[in-house]
Amino acid sequence: MTLTKRPLLVPAVLTIALWIVGLVITHSFTDKIPHHPTDEQLFSWIKGNTNPILLGSWLWMVGCLTFLWFAALLRARLVEAEGSTSTYGTLAFAGAVAAAVFGMLIVAGDVGAAIDKDTIDATTAGAFHNSGDMFFVAAELMLIPFYLGTAVVALRTRVLPKVWAFFSILVAIVLVIGPIGWAALIFGTPVWLLGTGLLVGRAARTTRRVNELAPA
Repeated sequence: MTLTKRPLLVPAVLTIALWIVGLVITHSFTDKIPHHPTDEQLFSWIKGNTNPILLGSWLWMVGCLTFLWFAALLRARLVEAEGSTSTYGTLAFAGAVAAAVFGMLIVAGDVGAAIDKDTIDATTAGAFHNSGDMFFVAAELMLIPFYLGTAVVALRTRVLPKVWAFFSILVAIVLVIGPIGWAALIFGTPVWLLGTGLLVGRAARTTRRVNELAPA
């Protein structure tokens, strides 16, 4: 079966779907937030749209958990390919774990404000909502070791095609560039997840380091 041959495809698709549905519910089924909103406007938005904010944010966070599932499956393949040291496979997985945590924190402020809307004030609600920006930046940066670690293993072995390794490096470079790093997270990451889900598992499990395959 296709899914058994491509074990990363299910968590990749689930992650992308949960992220998209979560964002759609949060931003399309709620009142529009004004441009450069005040704390009072944000508080009003949270109080008037509690249920879709909670549902959309919850789905987004579950998507971050399925991303961890994806990363754990990928780590197993990277470690198998890299060998006993698994330095870069470990680096990639560590970056994925941190990025998932920061990804959840992007929306956690709105969740907390929606739950405690009757016991907080507008200033607190505004602070909770705006805290998502710093966690977004942190998630961007922590994806860099995820992509680079995967790329290094892919270039040294056959766990992923070299062209995909170069694409991983490109995404990491864009993430480093502050003004456009958001594009790599929002657009580059879903494309990379889906592509990797389709690619990993096609080849036979013979991904060992080149130097281990070479005769002594």
